[in-house]
Amino acid sequence: MDSQTLTYIFVGVSFAIYIGIAIWSRAGSTKEFYVAGGGVSPLANGMATAADWMSAASFISMAGIISFMGYDGSVFLMGWTGGFVLLALLLAPYLRKFGKFTVPDFIGDRYYSKVARSVAVICALIVSFTYIAGQMRGVGVVFSRFLEVEIETGVIIGMIIVLFYAVLGGMKGITYTQVAQYCVLIFAFLVPAIFISFQVTGNPIPMFGMGDTLASQPDTYMLDKLDGLSQELGFTAYTEGSKDLIDVFAITLALMVGTAGLPHVIVRFFTVKRVKDARKSAGYALLFIGILYITAPAVASFGKLNLLQTVNEKNYTEMPEWFTTWEGLGLLAWTDKNSDGKIQYLGKAKEGGDALTGIPLFTDKQRGESGERIVENPSENKNELYVDRDIMVLANPEIANLPNWVIALVAAGCLAAALSTAAGLLLVISSSVSHDLIKKMVYPKITDKGELVAARLASVVAVVVAGYFGINPPGFVAAVVALAFGLAAASFFPAIILGIFYKRMNKEGAVAGMVVGISLMIFYMMKFKFDFFGGGTPADWWFGISPEGFGSVAMLVNFMVSIVISKFTPEPPLDVQEMVENVRIPSGAGEASDH
Repeated sequence: MDSQTLTYIFVGVSFAIYIGIAIWSRAGSTKEFYVAGGGVSPLANGMATAADWMSAASFISMAGIISFMGYDGSVFLMGWTGGFVLLALLLAPYLRKFGKFTVPDFIGDRYYSKVARSVAVICALIVSFTYIAGQMRGVGVVFSRFLEVEIETGVIIGMIIVLFYAVLGGMKGITYTQVAQYCVLIFAFLVPAIFISFQVTGNPIPMFGMGDTLASQPDTYMLDKLDGLSQELGFTAYTEGSKDLIDVFAITLALMVGTAGLPHVIVRFFTVKRVKDARKSAGYALLFIGILYITAPAVASFGKLNLLQTVNEKNYTEMPEWFTTWEGLGLLAWTDKNSDGKIQYLGKAKEGGDALTGIPLFTDKQRGESGERIVENPSENKNELYVDRDIMVLANPEIANLPNWVIALVAAGCLAAALSTAAGLLLVISSSVSHDLIKKMVYPKITDKGELVAARLASVVAVVVAGYFGINPPGFVAAVVALAFGLAAASFFPAIILGIFYKRMNKEGAVAGMVVGISLMIFYMMKFKFDFFGGGTPADWWFGISPEGFGSVAMLVNFMVSIVISKFTPEPPLDVQEMVENVRIPSGAGEASDH
């Protein structure tokens, strides 16, 4: 059976399962809509949390980034994995014991301030809309490639699916749908990795195969081969880093604390019955996440090796079908700059320019003399191959010539990853509007039924807006997705940590810290990422830290401002201090307070 038919079958069956679960677990109250009734088992919540966390970025982009960055890409593994450990051990149990539905709800009540709640709602919406737009675009790209529809059509289909089970089931429907989505995505990630590892090294365990010898050259280790190829082509050795240590540290820290401040992950720990269940579900989630994260470097390494061996110095007319397929989507391109009909994938040490990644700018839809897509040359770079990093996972089975059913499985897994996170973010957006904005600030007398209607309407509006940006992404969306962790680190993390562990922390300090932190992060992003305020080059970075890592600096500034302001302003009310003290009592392993 051809891959196209198998893809329709795999994706169709998985979508039918998601919709069926949504109908079976539809929400009937605000508690079921926001936190699945608070009775999800730790194992199910662990799987749902893993699916919520492992978005299209984890499934597709992380291995792609590592493929091109090599050793430097380890910052994403360390930051995202370490961040979840931080969240599980330092925040989740205490937030669960506090017993609130959302992060803005925690900040609003802990800091006894509508202003603090408003700032938290704004931060949550910025982070969530940025993320969900990226997820919807990913859905569109996958549909475009595997189901042969326009990207815009793919985004609309994804909108309908997410809207159906998120609006109908709320957190209850999303939770059990995400359990199914985790099973699909992890199976889809591991199967091709196992196939390729065995194919290249003879070892079926990818993470061990990465450090093993080649099946075709028993005396040569796979990573040594990849290092040698990289250096021959003019790149830095794959296993060596080129980033400054301070920037590596800053990016890792920003990703860690940003992860621990992401609202759509934190809310998952409100769905279990007891505080000890929150700890258990965090442990399960870390295990389930770890399975993918320790496999990703192997997928990246095998994918890079296969790509180099398949395309470099080969005639364009000899390229396999997958090359021209991805080329047609604009995610792969070649410009024959020396008119020899061969593809040269070269680094700056050899030809004076880095390999280009990202979607190339096509001048038109015509083909060159050798049949290649015509692209503009944005620099004097002599490299002829343009590769979007995201195709490294999606095209991996095709590059390795794996069975058609594996290709179809990867498509279903990618969609599961993107849709699971999109649903979680959608809930954060709807709850921020209906619960934190309408119920807590605008119309406190709203009934439970009215709040549920408001939440569902907010979900509809949110998914339409997210779909619009998925179809018409502004030029800065891709960059902001990567920087969203810095925004979360600069705004939420200090307010949550100090709110739990520092009784003297008051509303004035929290509000000042959040405003200064996120403002500083936005300024740095605009100046060094988007060339506002006079722009700047990497040589002008403050302390040598890139925009991706500056969230760690903004976070430290937030901490300092918060603590200093709180020292010179009145203490929190006694009831708030007692509440903070109670949240930290270890005996809270029993029932948590109801909302």
